Amino acid sequence: MANATTTPFGSLNSNPSTLSLTQTYNDGSTTGKYATYLKLFSGEVFKAYEAACIAKGTVQNRTLTNGKSMQFIFTGRMTADYHTPGTPILGDGNPPLAEKTIIMDDLLISSAFVYSLDETLAHYDLRGEISKKIGYALAEAYDKKIFRTIAKAAREAHPVTASPGPEPGGSIIRLGANNEYNAQSLVDAFFEAAAILDEKNVPREGRHAVLSPRQYYALVSQVDTNILNRDFGNSSGSLTSGEGLYEIAGISIKRSNNLPFMLSGTGASNAVGRVNGENNDYGGDFTNHAGLIYQKDAAGVLTAIGPQVQTTGGDIRAMYQGDLLIGRLAMGAGTLNPAAAIELQAAA
Repeated sequence: MANATTTPFGSLNSNPSTLSLTQTYNDGSTTGKYATYLKLFSGEVFKAYEAACIAKGTVQNRTLTNGKSMQFIFTGRMTADYHTPGTPILGDGNPPLAEKTIIMDDLLISSAFVYSLDETLAHYDLRGEISKKIGYALAEAYDKKIFRTIAKAAREAHPVTASPGPEPGGSIIRLGANNEYNAQSLVDAFFEAAAILDEKNVPREGRHAVLSPRQYYALVSQVDTNILNRDFGNSSGSLTSGEGLYEIAGISIKRSNNLPFMLSGTGASNAVGRVNGENNDYGGDFTNHAGLIYQKDAAGVLTAIGPQVQTTGGDIRAMYQGDLLIGRLAMGAGTLNPAAAIELQAAA
């Protein structure tokens, strides 16, 4: 992976919480029946959310209890100097500091109206289907924000620029035009990414990669089995189950449809723009985006609500002969340490 150039204080390679339950439900005289339905529904939403959410736990997480934003402090490097006899040590070598603020976005909701709750929710298949869809919708929104944030971090300079810095910024590894599914180019990019992160002194713990499903399966089917998880067996584990790809160069691998993979926006520049309700900027030009490699310090997420489940009470049920079922999530994400973010691009 030669021919590396720099992004702002980084490098560019030209080849290659807790889950909570809110029950605003007034069960009237049917305490046992409807309370059981709500508990089952809530549990299935949470289970689907946890199963579908790839980014959760791979970046810095904070819970916001008051206010609408939170500040993150960055520290730069310190120097070591020789002491002159008789000179007082004053502790004036504090590291340079910078601050980053992440703001809460507006409330995310996913809802469904179920007619005749008494009969319909007793049917397990329909209740389970609704609950899974709500959980998946919240997880999809969560992952999309995180992955776009990490991609933007890979293109940023570090906020600490004072001496002895500046600190290194994000990095981009170019796989080559039309090489987004080329397994060998992907493997080479993983080793290049590991070297870049090591050179920036990014911790080895908590390194992750997220690829599209087709990229992941290209690695499983096209690359020699020395990159496969031995717990699954050599070739049989990967070919029979589609699983087995565990890590490359110490970087754990996940697959997701929620990457901004080769994503074109609606504007003239093909950039994806900010939508109403997003108080943080998740937009950008992702037309060449082909995956992420990052360490958990690359981005941060604030969570104020969620996910939570709500349903209407007895008066509404009588009026409309059904229940409104709502899953909700309040969160916001932003870039933190760009040195820990690497974007793969399908470009020369």
